[in-house]
Amino acid sequence: MNLDALKDDYDQMQAQYGAPHLHSIYFGGCAHHPKLCLVFMNPTARNIATHLEWPGIRAPWVGTKNVWNFFARIGVISPEIHAQIQAIKGADWTPEFAQAVYNDVARRGVFITNLAKCAQIDARPLPDMVFEQYRAHLLRELQIVQPKDVVLFGNQVSSIILRQKISVSQCRQIKFAQDGQSFWPVFYPVGNGFMNIDKAVEDVLAILHNQ
Repeated sequence: MNLDALKDDYDQMQAQYGAPHLHSIYFGGCAHHPKLCLVFMNPTARNIATHLEWPGIRAPWVGTKNVWNFFARIGVISPEIHAQIQAIKGADWTPEFAQAVYNDVARRGVFITNLAKCAQIDARPLPDMVFEQYRAHLLRELQIVQPKDVVLFGNQVSSIILRQKISVSQCRQIKFAQDGQSFWPVFYPVGNGFMNIDKAVEDVLAILHNQ
């Protein structure tokens, strides 16, 4: 199985768990043995790639700003790409620019995805039950991509994937081995988790340093 084979499943799950007028979001970046896989929660309509008329890649965080500040701090994107992202409005991202951004991410050996691919109208929390429906699919992604290290952002994503109650504040820079993969729970760095962005940066840089 390759990654493209998962997209039909994700689109079907969008119809069941996502907003009916939005498109599911897949993944982006280096899909062959990246040094790092970053796993977030789920996409929202702020990502312009969720819009049905968007003709470009359906990748995480397209047309947003704040998370790219975090990505710049951990070396996921070049200073030049970061400056371009900050210089334009989210609605001004073009398919060509989105592809250029993710080409830069890929060159830096990083794969970016969400646990749940179902796009919502806003950032209201999804119940554990929805994330559970995506768990097996995410694990298949990881088996295909084979990243060196997997960063799980936030308590909910970490707990669902690792099948145990996780508090990221209690296990900073602690590796969890499962199914041949190395998982690292890390503070969620944006939205309500923005107050913890410095800790998230510190922990991801530590993971990279110890590779």
